[in-house]
Amino acid sequence: MDTDAVSYRTAGGLDVRRTATPCDPEVLTELVRDVEYRRGGVLSSGMEYPGRYSRWHLGYVDPCLEIVARGRRVTATALNDRGRVLLPVIERALGEHGEVHQAGDAAEVTVPEPAGFFTEEQRSRRPSVFSALRSIVALFFSDSDSHLGLYGAFGYDLAFQFEEIAQVLDRAPDDRDLALQLPDAVVVRDRKRETCVRYTYEFTVPGSFTGTAEGAATDGRARETEPTPPVVTAEVPAQPEPGSYARIVAEAKKRFARGDLFEVVPGHRTYGRCESPARFYEHLRARNPAPYEFFFNLGEGEYLVGASPEMFVRVTGEPGTGQRVETCPISGTIRRGEDALGDAENIRTLLTSAKEESELTMCTDVDRNDKSRVCEPGSVRVIGRRQIEMYSRLIHTVDHIEGTLRPEFDALDAFLTHMWAVTVTGAPKTWAMRFIEQHETTPRRWYGGAVGAIGFDGSMNTGLTLRTAQIRDGVATVRVGATLLHDSDPDAEERETFLKARALLETLALDESPEPDDGGPAAATTAREDAGAGMRVLLVDYEDSFVNTLADYVRRHGADVSTLRHGFEVSLLDELAPDLVILSPGPGLPTDFDTSALLDALDERGLPVFGVCLGLQAMVEHAGGELSTLREPVHGKPGRVQVNGGELLSGAGAPDDFSAARYHSTYTTPAQVKNYKVTATVDDGADPVVMAIEDPSARRWAVQFHPESILTASVGEGIIANVLRMARTQSSE
Repeated sequence: MDTDAVSYRTAGGLDVRRTATPCDPEVLTELVRDVEYRRGGVLSSGMEYPGRYSRWHLGYVDPCLEIVARGRRVTATALNDRGRVLLPVIERALGEHGEVHQAGDAAEVTVPEPAGFFTEEQRSRRPSVFSALRSIVALFFSDSDSHLGLYGAFGYDLAFQFEEIAQVLDRAPDDRDLALQLPDAVVVRDRKRETCVRYTYEFTVPGSFTGTAEGAATDGRARETEPTPPVVTAEVPAQPEPGSYARIVAEAKKRFARGDLFEVVPGHRTYGRCESPARFYEHLRARNPAPYEFFFNLGEGEYLVGASPEMFVRVTGEPGTGQRVETCPISGTIRRGEDALGDAENIRTLLTSAKEESELTMCTDVDRNDKSRVCEPGSVRVIGRRQIEMYSRLIHTVDHIEGTLRPEFDALDAFLTHMWAVTVTGAPKTWAMRFIEQHETTPRRWYGGAVGAIGFDGSMNTGLTLRTAQIRDGVATVRVGATLLHDSDPDAEERETFLKARALLETLALDESPEPDDGGPAAATTAREDAGAGMRVLLVDYEDSFVNTLADYVRRHGADVSTLRHGFEVSLLDELAPDLVILSPGPGLPTDFDTSALLDALDERGLPVFGVCLGLQAMVEHAGGELSTLREPVHGKPGRVQVNGGELLSGAGAPDDFSAARYHSTYTTPAQVKNYKVTATVDDGADPVVMAIEDPSARRWAVQFHPESILTASVGEGIIANVLRMARTQSSE
């Protein structure tokens, strides 16, 4: 049998020898059986979509180390003699983040709470358990191998180290938020090339880590680990009470009407018996092929088995040289037809549904915003819009979005800024996650998080933890949710959740053409006028899910942007000395954020201001105007804007009538506006709704639509450029 060996040294000074040996694909089947009894994982893709997913299959058993996080406490445990060789190295990496405590085969550090001030652009570098992961990746980093890395699961609660959200639900102290394994033998099958290779790794640790002259090596040490506890069946809990989910939908509709939420994705739990996680995984792959199929034995009697349809974050390319960041948000669902003709009819229904289109539009707008925090200005673009993906029970619409990572950020930054996908939380994301925490009955644990791998070559490939069973004591817990909008029907949404769960529950029972990008501003990469060159812009974030895309639009025109969450000390206005302040959109009402106090401070300093949605509402109220509530909120839907003069829109080259993205429940009419000129409206019936206001003498401009949305592609970037020009010109007069 031919073998191929390569040796290299990692960035942290470890010597690695990798041996590649061809093997029979049947080895992966044997691995599945082994993973039922020992720690390990099997990951595969059961479908292929060109440019998005390819058919691959890999697995491992008996990892040498595991990394576990509970809250801010990170524990590295050696699982065999080979792991004991590496533990001192890992311990030194953990020591960069606090005092390390060692007990037996484990080293532990508690990452301290963040101290000091962080802009929104720096948020992914706040101290968290990911800081410790970043040090471990840096220790093993090398571009000589694409398979060595950390494999496992990322829990939903990790987001609370990124977003400040109060935890209402009780958490069990032993629940893990992160469980990653370091395998030193991985079997990789490439179905396209028809190859199957077993990669084995040997590590040599230099004496500087071990305190000895000769160092230490893993050669000759056994790879086996201790078996995990056997699966013992327990009583299956009762299924959710009929109507319980519908009541959550009804409560969400109240929040939509007020404007607190645009969409939200609450979930609930269903249950089934599972005596063999390995058998369940094989049956699930056969019955419900998906891009992200996985089976993990995480130790401590816990397994994850899933067939997720959705990519979370994939990062490829050489770090520091413009890595590619990809996501494929899924929203829009209908059941499969009885045959191909039935499928075609259901696809037609799905594609012509305004509700389903709004769901995906909001998901994509939020996703673009997430990328804009860490990607090169102008690089975030939609490369696939409302593409159809077909599964065993369901048909989904999917968008495909990419961006180019800025050199100062890495794959973990990309991962953090997307936590968690709008398709499992909602928009605005922070307010949606608060609603979920307050209205679900149990913590999400692994659901809504991610599974996959952090590559030691700087890459990352993860899928959302959807269509997943968390198995303990022979009971499989399957959590499912639905994307709710104001026009959701409570009973229909509850039925959709059970339809989504059906593929997994039925499997458990067995064991007893893409549209091109529209060429809008997000895709434009050609040279343009640097309207903001040399300008400093302060973007105030009112907990909205689109603020980073706004920042990206401003950066495209050469301006330097600092983003601050609302509530900052006004002394920062003097420290940052911005040439323009942008008030972001947001959920709720201006009074929820005390916007008047900030506007008073801006008036005192004579700073120019541009408001978007909530920003417009704040400016209207501050000037003595009034606000009202729409009879029907408009979130993620287009509106026809009529321009009535002024410089804001006309100076941006906007036609007298254009389409723009609306995300609001609160509005004002021309009669309610004081001290501003109304320069654009939308006809919503009896009274026109104000879409733009201007006061050039006070250097105030605002719009009641989202210029950064894909629905405002024809004029959005031009509006931002024009605001920068006006702020610059009037400042110099």
